[in-house]
Order: sequence, then C-alpha cells, then structure tokens
Amino acid sequence: MKKRFIYLLIGSLIFTGVSSCEVDETPETSMSDANFWNTVNDLKMAANFFYTTLPGLTSDDVAEDVWSSYGYSNSGSGTGISDGSRATPASSGDYNYYNIFQANKLLENAPNVIEKGGTEKEVNWYVGEAHFFRAMYYYEMFKRFGGVPLIIKTLLPDDPVVFAPRASREDIINLILNDLDIAVKNLRTHEELIAAKEYGRISKTGALAFKARVALFEGTRAKFHKYGDAKKYLTMARDAAKEVMDSKQHALFSQSKIESNGQRTDNAYYNLFQQAGEGSTNKENIIVKQYGVNRENSVSSTAVQRYYEGSNILPTQNFVDNYLMADGLPITKSKLYEEPTKETKYSEYFNKKDPRMSFTIFKTGDEFISSSNYTIPNPRQHRSGYGIRKYANKEYWNLQASYIDKPILRYAEVLLIYAEATYELNESISDADLDQTINLLRARLPQINIGTSELPNFVDMPKLSNDFVNANSLNMREEIRRERLVELAFEGFGYWDQIRWKTAEVEMKKPLIGSYLFTEFLTTTGEKWAANTPVNSKNYIILQDANLRKFDPAKDYLWPIPTNQIAINPKIEQNPNW
Repeated sequence: MKKRFIYLLIGSLIFTGVSSCEVDETPETSMSDANFWNTVNDLKMAANFFYTTLPGLTSDDVAEDVWSSYGYSNSGSGTGISDGSRATPASSGDYNYYNIFQANKLLENAPNVIEKGGTEKEVNWYVGEAHFFRAMYYYEMFKRFGGVPLIIKTLLPDDPVVFAPRASREDIINLILNDLDIAVKNLRTHEELIAAKEYGRISKTGALAFKARVALFEGTRAKFHKYGDAKKYLTMARDAAKEVMDSKQHALFSQSKIESNGQRTDNAYYNLFQQAGEGSTNKENIIVKQYGVNRENSVSSTAVQRYYEGSNILPTQNFVDNYLMADGLPITKSKLYEEPTKETKYSEYFNKKDPRMSFTIFKTGDEFISSSNYTIPNPRQHRSGYGIRKYANKEYWNLQASYIDKPILRYAEVLLIYAEATYELNESISDADLDQTINLLRARLPQINIGTSELPNFVDMPKLSNDFVNANSLNMREEIRRERLVELAFEGFGYWDQIRWKTAEVEMKKPLIGSYLFTEFLTTTGEKWAANTPVNSKNYIILQDANLRKFDPAKDYLWPIPTNQIAINPKIEQNPNW
C-alpha cells in the first residue's frame, strides 16, 4: 500500500492542465521530462499551473469565511470547525504535496534550460515564481498543522525522505521565508509585468507583501501563544510591508462615483469587488485571481458563478457589531447608536455607520438578483438576517457566471500589516504611522449622512489617533484589529486572525447570533420569517446556542493530521490531543 501511494505521488505527471486566455499551450500529460524542459517558454507554461491553484470563489476556496464566529452557512459548510464538532479526517486536500512536487520539479529542471541557451535572467523569473508558490503551499499547511515533512526535491520511491518525520515549526517557517526572499530577488516588478502585458503574474512586491503576511502571522502567534522569537517575525513583517509601501508601485483603489452635488454615492471600496476594479489599472490588487473580461494575459481565466448572494456564507451579528459609528466610536460607546426596536426599519440599521458596512452587506434598495432590488433578508436565503454584497452583480447573477477578479492580497492589507506589526513590536504606534496606514483607508470612504433628507449633515470617518483613543477610553490594539476586520471582511482572514491572536478560545464559544428580528421580517410578502424564529432576550436571531459550540485551546489551535498520512508514514506524529 505504501509503495503504491509513493508511486502515485512521485509519478504524477508534470501538469494537470491550465485554463488560460492567452496561454493556450500546456504540456501534454504524456510528455516526458526529456522532451519538455528545453526553453524559457517551457518554464513559463510549467509555471502557469501554479496560478490555477490560487484560491478563487468556489465554496471550497472561501469556506474559511465560516470557520470563525463571524460567518454562518445555511448549508452547514465549515460548521464543524466553527463549533468544534469536527473529527480527525482520514484524508484532506489541505495536506497537499502534489503542488509542492510541481514547484520542486520546475526548480530542478530550470538549470537545464540555461544549459540549452535560455537566458539566466528570464529563467529566474519562473524560478522566482516556483519559490513563491512553494512558500505559499507550505504556508497553507503551516497555518493548519504547524510542522510538516520538509520536502524540497522530487523523490524516488526508495528515498528515505519519503518517510521523514515532521520538521519543526521553525524549519518550515524558515523555508517559507527563504523561498520568498529568493522570489523577491528574481521576480519582475509590478510595472515591468504590466509593460510586458503579463499583469497577474507574481511580482517582487507580491512576494514582499506575502512575506509580510506570513511574518505577521507567525510574529503575533508567537507573541500571544508565548513561544519563539515574536519580535524577529514582527520586525520582518513591518519591514517587508514598509518596502512595499516605499516602492510606490501600489496604491489604494480610488475610483468612485461623484454626483452633481459633489457627494460620493458609490465608493472605491465597493468598486474593488466589481468590474471597475478588474485589471491592471487597479494598483491596489497586488496578487489577484484573474477571471477578468480584459484578461490581460490571464493564466487562470475561468468564468465562475458568484454565490455570495446566496446562503453559503452569511455575516453574523458577532461580526456586524464591529462596525464603528460615524463618530469613530464602537456601538458600545457612541451616542449615535440606537438599539433596534420593533419600530426600527431594517434599512435604518445601516445609518450613521462606517460606509464599509453598506458596501459589504446588502441593504434595502441595493441591486440584487434577477430583476429585483434587495428589500429585506429572505429567511431561506439569508438565514442570519444579512447577506454579503461583495461581488454581487445582477448581470452576472442572471448569467450564473462572473468574470470579476478576486483580490488575493491587496495594498490595504499591506497597510494594516504595517500598522499591526508596528504596534505589536512596542505596544505603541505614532500618529504619523496611523496616518500612512489606517487613516488612508478611512480617507477613501465617502462622507456619512448623519442628518436628515431636509437638512443633510455629511461627515468624514474620524481619524484614528492616540489622542482619540485616550479621550474615548479605547484600546489601540482593539481598534487596529477592528479596522482589519471590517476592511478585509469575508476575504478569508477572520478565522486565522482569531487563531493567531489566541482569541478563538473566547470568541468561538460564544453563541452565533443573527440580526435583530425586525418586525418587517415577519410581515413581508412571499417567504416570511416564522413567528417562532428563535431569538435571544434582545430579539436577535439565534443561529447556534453557546451550548452547541466549543473550542479546546489544548488542541484546536492546530488541525489534526489526516489519519491516512500517519498510516502511510508512522514517523509522522499526530498533533496534541487529536
């Protein structure tokens, strides 16, 4: 059995095929190494495979948005992780060495191309991509399992490395960071890729930004879980983010709609996730999964159905409560906040709040599916009382397909990494650093109307500053985290943030709560909310009681190694308490 498995693993042919707009040649599945690794273009076609593995907008790719207490799924997808009911699986696609094998394959064969006349500079572009993606594949396992077997070459069946034990956490993170440093050295700049009409390939700043993401994860995890050298990684995160900022190759997307009265009624934040944000003119997208209509040499152009409008991922009130009011204060402190009552309309709940709430969650009047605009949540479709508006597009809903690019890593995240790493290094941050990070994010938001239609009173989201925090008895760490949560909402970060901050043991055990059960929910035409919809003492929908949720800090901060991997290789030890 072991022998058969190993032959299947290392005998996997070079590529499984690439869906691409302008890259229309891929290695045949029967092609041998001797006939393939000859030219730089062979390396490019080989590297194209990696781009098909970038996470997209399928249910599997974004399931992590319902792993935390911030999301809910009508279908039950991901709830085993969220409520602590999962068991050790026999197998898992997350324990993935096939893609690592492909990266190792390219790295081993790249010198052959130089020997056959390929220029070292061009060869190194794809060597850099292989190092980047190998780092990405290991990082995805590292987040989940910690140390895993370290395999940096293609293997023969009798190679002892096949049955190697798990490497240490430090060994894996060092490999990831070293791979990213090599990638930074060899990759082209963002501007060079655009000039070459190869927007969408990984750039130097893409590798740097990803290094900042990785280092922040390990730095904060080490700090709050109390192990290792947290400052080492936090310094790496801060410095890598700053290098991206100083490159001037990226900027926040700023395309907004300006009305005749000078007010912005549409916003760049919303347009980031629409057709307006697609393509190389959007300098905020540093790493992107391309589905775009323009498809500038896209290596992963595939029409995908957007499903956020439906029931796979729904925001919870646990998440929504994090939005600030227009005065920059949380709902627990702001005088602008009014607790809903039976007289409150659903649409009014969005008033006087951070505009990102309206651009992330459906509200009454928003373009929705088919021929209708959004009215109020449907109990079958939006069981939590909220629906995610990002990527929602009526035209594409009708097509049941969409071509809007998915940001994998955007410049906003880099700014947030810099702010968080800077703060966590010394537990302080200057107003100057806040101004070049968080306050840039707030500055691109439209003004908020806190008056009436007869007497408009538009205000900007207040800046975050040390004086503001102190004057209002806020906590700077909490405000930096809050900004990250609402800016990167439902982009795959919530669960991992709770893991690295060591807050999962508190947040994940709380009941999952939906929106206030507004009176109009019960009186709407069509599908009505049941009068016996379970609610708590404040009339908020109960999605899952606290007694059905658990999180064991002794085991749940790491995932279980699939049992078939341990059966194949007994040297692999299971994570604690699984």
